Amino acid sequence: MVGFDVVASALTTGLLLGGVLALTALGLSLVLGVLRLVDLAHGEFVVLGAYAAFFLLTFTGIDPLAGLPLIGLALAVLAVPVYRLLLEPLMSRGAEAPMMTTFGVSVALQNVFLLAFGADTRSIETSYSSASLSLGPVTVPRVYLAGFLIAAVLTGLLHVLLARSAFGRELRASAEDPDAAAVVGVPVARVRLVTFALGAACAGIAGTLMGLSFSFTPTSGAAYLLNSFAVIVLGGLGSVPGTFMAGVLIGVLQAAGGVLLGDGYRDLVALALFLAVLALRPAGLLTRRAAR
Repeated sequence: MVGFDVVASALTTGLLLGGVLALTALGLSLVLGVLRLVDLAHGEFVVLGAYAAFFLLTFTGIDPLAGLPLIGLALAVLAVPVYRLLLEPLMSRGAEAPMMTTFGVSVALQNVFLLAFGADTRSIETSYSSASLSLGPVTVPRVYLAGFLIAAVLTGLLHVLLARSAFGRELRASAEDPDAAAVVGVPVARVRLVTFALGAACAGIAGTLMGLSFSFTPTSGAAYLLNSFAVIVLGGLGSVPGTFMAGVLIGVLQAAGGVLLGDGYRDLVALALFLAVLALRPAGLLTRRAAR
């Protein structure tokens, strides 16, 4: 029988990792909500963030947490030509063409990773990677706690940006009715570009936090994409608070599944929940409002 301390530690760990899962899904949620684009390359942007942190630490000695702004900026800059050259010309031709283009970008990035980094499994080793924090019967890795706090702060800042700023009003208008928004002077094309870049930045930062917690390979993006879809479906498309709550809930459920069924069944829990919510309430369990 599993002891109480093991269960409590596992559930707390799942809660902390859920915050990072939410940040992983947040960029994809924004892109889906504003551009109506199913970005199948989102998982590869997450993996790229992990590789960026790995090589930043290896070749410059910069701590991955200290390098988060640089990694986020680099991913945002990289996303600009991807959107301008590959996606923007196709946005008026229906949903299928840009979606298949992102699939091509996903395959291309996986092959770039294989050529540049090899197929070896990588992990980001720091002085705090193996350090733990004990609070009574609960023991969690410090890196999980740091990842949760960073994800919570960034999610809160993004929520304030979207809810209180002029850009947030433009983004919500572009998501609700892009034609009407353009008529009243909203620069819809620029809003879409910034949204895609913002989504890539969130993916890169989340990839760094994931890389600090787990090992990764050039093909790890598929699992990140699957978990992101599960979070979005549960939390509601485009909802920042809903996405964060859904990420935490899925993290806890995955941890519970790992304790009860074995660690190999963690992703199965997310997939089962994704399919159940998609079938029973596709608008999301936690909210139905977009870009709020």
